[in-house]
Amino acid sequence: MSAAEDYLLLGLRLGRHVEGLVDAYYGPAELKEHVDAESLVDPTQLVADGDALLAQLEDGWLHDQAVGLRTYAGVLAGEELSYSDEVERCYGVRPTRVTTDGYAAVHEQLDELLPGPGDLAERYEAWRHAHSVPPGKVVPVIKDVLAELRARTAAVVDLPAGEELVVEEVSDEPWWAFNYYQGNLRSRVVVNLDVDTTSEDVVEIAAHEIYPGHHTEHVLKEQLLLRDQGRLEESIFMIPTPASLVSEGVAETGPGVVLDEDDWDRLAGVLDRHGLESDLDRARAVRAARRPLRRIALDLALMIHEDGASVEEAQVYAQRWSLRSPEEVAQGVRFVTSPTWRAYAITYSAGHDVCSAWVGGDPDRRLLTEHVRVPDLVAAISSSP
Repeated sequence: MSAAEDYLLLGLRLGRHVEGLVDAYYGPAELKEHVDAESLVDPTQLVADGDALLAQLEDGWLHDQAVGLRTYAGVLAGEELSYSDEVERCYGVRPTRVTTDGYAAVHEQLDELLPGPGDLAERYEAWRHAHSVPPGKVVPVIKDVLAELRARTAAVVDLPAGEELVVEEVSDEPWWAFNYYQGNLRSRVVVNLDVDTTSEDVVEIAAHEIYPGHHTEHVLKEQLLLRDQGRLEESIFMIPTPASLVSEGVAETGPGVVLDEDDWDRLAGVLDRHGLESDLDRARAVRAARRPLRRIALDLALMIHEDGASVEEAQVYAQRWSLRSPEEVAQGVRFVTSPTWRAYAITYSAGHDVCSAWVGGDPDRRLLTEHVRVPDLVAAISSSP
């Protein structure tokens, strides 16, 4: 059996322990059928399997992914590991501590962008509410926005023939939106209607999850790496691996790379046709100003998992700095305390930072079409002027 097949088996066996750990699988059916039919493999055996796999692999992309799986197996087996060590070994980037000075600066910027009487958090919430999309319109608007986003993405990369997707609504999930990649160039994208969504959020969700984000990356890599090159390791996508950090970085960075001012004007026209009030210029300025707040999820995870803070203490911190409603704050804490997602919190902020440094504002196709290693992305930050 090849190292790639051993990697698939390790991932599938880990996935039976924690729901959602296997984000996507479209590899050989017989491997999954074998794993589904066998008894649950003890985590200590999965640790040994991970060590054996690493011994087969030379330094490279697949070795990086296997380190992530071996680390997660160790967590399941009860190995003593700090939260920061767990994150670094899974994703290739170590969490850093920040002061709240940067968040205070964000609040100052938002105070100028959203003037008026009252508390900033109240003003921000009122502004979002004024641009909120009725839940019943969220999915229809996303579907209409996709035509513009697909055209701009297709100008950057050659989308494979036959790629397809569906967009559906869900509720009672710890995340806002999700791409369930199903293989065969198809995605099922779902949007959590429990989370208040503004007209500008609709564009960002569509771009993040579909074009030029997760769907685009998955279909391109399935076509180019799995189908054309026979790289079997591409047929599984595991949450606790560096590939996840790259994928979130692509999704976080892509809209700013492929969309220009004319594109945003056309998108505003789509929103107008649905009767939605949209001030996209201000909304984009608010989103840009808020970007440093993206790492608050990582702060919460560090507080809870490394500092021993209570959920209540984490919620107070998030309420102070995130400017989100109590319901959204609770949703965020739920995310970072989930067994599947607890270490994943770093992927959004760090993924954006390393991928944006790598592309430098230009459409770099390699992130969508090749296995780029996280150490190479990190090196781009240190080498940038």
